[in-house]
Formats: sequence, C-alpha cells, structure tokens
Amino acid sequence: MSKKTLKLMLAGVFVTGVLGVFALRVAWATPPTGLARTTLVGPVVFDDIDARSHTDELTARIKSRGLSDVYIVYVKIAPGGDTGWHSHPGIGLVTVKSGVATEYNGDDPDEAPVVHEAGTGFSEEAGHVHLVRNEGDTDLELIVLFLVPHGSPTRIDESAPGS
Repeated sequence: MSKKTLKLMLAGVFVTGVLGVFALRVAWATPPTGLARTTLVGPVVFDDIDARSHTDELTARIKSRGLSDVYIVYVKIAPGGDTGWHSHPGIGLVTVKSGVATEYNGDDPDEAPVVHEAGTGFSEEAGHVHLVRNEGDTDLELIVLFLVPHGSPTRIDESAPGS
C-alpha cells in the first residue's frame, strides 16, 4: 500500500469519526416541544461595548470586546412544553411577559427548579445548560435579549444531563 493511499484511508477514518460524534450529539439533543420562536430584531452588529450607569438606585455595566450580535426574540411555550436542554454562546436577558417559567439547571437537574413569574426576569450565562418548562395551564411568553459573539447562533442544543 502506498503512503498516499494510507494517508487517504487515515483521513477517511478521521472524517468518519468526526461525523459520527456530530451525529451522536444531534441524536442525543433534546429539541423544544410546544415552542414557537420569532426573532423581532437582529442580528444587529455591535463593536466593543462599554456602557455604564450609576445612580443611587442602580449600578450597571455591560462590557464586550470584539464584534457581537444582538437579537430580541419572542418565545411562546404552550402548557406542558419546554425549550429542550440547551445553552447559549453569549448572554441572555429573559423577561417573563405572561405565564410562569420553570427553569431547570443542567448542572444539577434534580435540584429544585427556579420559578419565574410574569413581570420578572432572569439572566442566562454563556455555556450554562438549562431547560425552561411551562408547567402552567396558559401560554408562557418570554421576550429575550441575546448578546452573542458575531456570527454565532443564539441557541446550542444540548444532551439531557446524565445521558
């Protein structure tokens, strides 16, 4: 067998392995159920961000380096539906417009979930695996502002914890 043939065979084995790993990740991903998602704005490209606000009532700062994309997304989850296990490549600021959002933590899915009622909000950090479920009997409506690296998706499907 020639060196060229051997190199081609090794390259083929490598590519097959990579594709197999990707296929397994897709197969183990947990897709959303009962969820409708509408992008209201975005992507809007931002360069470096260094925004600050300081008053007696609130101190806030948003700082980014490099290009980023901002999206505003409307999410509606039917009763019994959920987002599926997922993470984000950037930050998400979630507002609960109506209904009740029950958030499960991928680091410890057996711990008590965090409940977010209408009129409240929560933040999602990059890389944090979680699932949001509508355990109520009315639609759950969320408005989410995503700040992600330029060109990245806003959502990354993840395997269920422990699978």
